[in-house]
Formats: sequence, C-alpha cells, structure tokens
Amino acid sequence: MVEAWFGVLCLMITLFVILDGWDIGAGMLHFLVARNQDERRVLIAAVGPLWSWHEVWLVGTGGVLFVAFPRVMSIAFPGYYLALFLVLWSLVLRGISMEFRGHVDDGMWRSFWDFVIVLSNTLLAVLLGAAMGNVVRGMPLGPDAQLSLPLFTHFGVEGSVGILDWYTATMAGFTVVTLGAHGASYLTLKTTGVVHERSRRLAGRLWLAVAVLLAGVTGMTAMVRPELFSGIAGRPLAWLTAAVVAGSAGAIGTGLRSGREARVFLGGCGFIAGLLATAAVSLFPVILHSTLDARNSITAYNGSADPSSLWAAAWWWPVAFVLSLFYFGFIGKHYAGRVELSKDSQQPY
Repeated sequence: MVEAWFGVLCLMITLFVILDGWDIGAGMLHFLVARNQDERRVLIAAVGPLWSWHEVWLVGTGGVLFVAFPRVMSIAFPGYYLALFLVLWSLVLRGISMEFRGHVDDGMWRSFWDFVIVLSNTLLAVLLGAAMGNVVRGMPLGPDAQLSLPLFTHFGVEGSVGILDWYTATMAGFTVVTLGAHGASYLTLKTTGVVHERSRRLAGRLWLAVAVLLAGVTGMTAMVRPELFSGIAGRPLAWLTAAVVAGSAGAIGTGLRSGREARVFLGGCGFIAGLLATAAVSLFPVILHSTLDARNSITAYNGSADPSSLWAAAWWWPVAFVLSLFYFGFIGKHYAGRVELSKDSQQPY
C-alpha cells in the first residue's frame, strides 16, 4: 500500500508540473511572443480558462502528503517555510494579474499587470526547479538540525545546506528553460498569426537549449546523488521511464523538423513526465534525503501513515480522481481549438 501511495504522490506532482507547466511557460513568454495588447489578449485567452483549474493538482499533492505521508509533510513544510510562502505569493500574484489586467482600459495599467504576469510565472518556474533540486539533493536532517532552512548557507550541497546552492540554482535554470519550451509548444497549438509564428520559432530554440542543458544537469546530478544512476541500472521500471524520456525527446526533434506541432507538444509532456518518473523510481523509497547522514533520511516507509489510514484513504481517492479527470475532459473539450479574438470569451481577464 505504501508503494501505491508513493505512486499516487508522484502522479499528482507530474500532473501539476505538466498541466500548470504550460501555463507557467506561456506566462514567462508573455512579452516575447506578444508585442501589443491585441496579441497579449490572445495569449491571455489561451491560458485564462485553465490556470486556476491546473492549480488543483498542487492542492491534491498537499492532500496526498497529509493523508499518506504525514511525517514527510511535517518535516518538509516547516523546513521549506520560506520557499512555500514565496510559491503562495507567486500563485496569488499570477491570479491577481490575470484577473485585474482587463478591469481598467488603460495602457499603463495593463502593462503593469503584464509585467506581474511575467514576474510571477518566472518566479514560479524558479521555485519549482529549486524544489526539484532540493528533493534530489536532500535537506539537513538530523537530531539537532534546524527546523527551517535559510535561503542559502555556504552554497554547497553537503552538510548544513540552505534552499539554494549551485545545484538547486542550476536545476531552477533548467526548469525555467524547460517550462518555457513547454509553454511555447502549447501556444503553437492554441494561437494563430504572429503569436503562433513567434511561439513556433521560440519553441525550437528553447527545446534545443533544453537538450544542451540536460547533459550538464545530468552530470551535476551524478555528482550530487550518484545513487540515482545506480538505481536506474538496477531497476527495470527505471529503464522504461528512461526510454520514455528518450522517445519523447525523439518525438520533439522529429516534430520540430516536420512541423508537427502536436507531436512536439505531446513529446514535451512525455519528456517532463519521464524525467520526473525516472528520478522517483530510481530514488525510491527515499523521499527526504539527509545531507548530514543518510541514516537520518525519511523514506516512504518510515514517513507514511499507518496501514489502516492508507486503506481508508484508498476508498475515496479513486472517486475524487475520476471526478477530476471528468472535469478536466469537460474543460478541455469546451476550450478546444485555437484562440481567436473574435471568439474570445475571457474578456474579464
């Protein structure tokens, strides 16, 4: 049962990163692909109906932690208190900027909120990448360890580390580029005209940058957590997830060359899912690795709830998940197709 709930936790995180990831990426590219208010209206309409719904998966991730892995939650949330509040404020600012920008018909007013859209989404991407880096690198768990981590300490990856160091900062940069490429791929499917052309060109450049950066990030990860790669070698499921990464990268490359925009987008979704799944499978059962002493690490087994609680939660989670998927399908069907200003139904944004 613990293994099943670990899989559920990874699924919720993956869904959030993929679904809200294209909203974050599109928001970061706001000024690059849209040069005037009409073009920015197209971009806003492409993500306006979806961004709040995609945040549901982040809430669901917190719910799974609370129900299935309470010890992990009780340690991680106080430890990353500063980072969590930065994420919260970034989400709030993104929502406010999307809602408020269209309430006053003034160029300066809209330009200000457009800037907030870019800033909040970029900060979200940075924080998400730093969070992934912290999961891989670990946190200073020990009998006398601090309850709350500072923003940074010695900028190293061992001992009493902070939220940011050379590895987590690199992961943040890699995530910014990856989500930017993911957002550009999404915009190529949802927009027309000059916004579409700019998004298409930018997607090709960003995915090429992702390929280059991936090699560097892989080498750094081998230095920080070498057991991740030994885990891949010894677990057939990790071979499958690594094959998903390779196949998705191939789909992106062939899609860019042939102009198959849907293939590029779906390849990007598979690429992100494959990376997350490979890391999760390879590092299991460790959830919170200790940079002080590996014996202090929190695993899925010593950090989970008791078996009776896990079985009780297993009755309601499938129902909630099916309802969420049903609503996701309804929203996707209702807002399918490319955005056109003449059919823009998101004027409040």
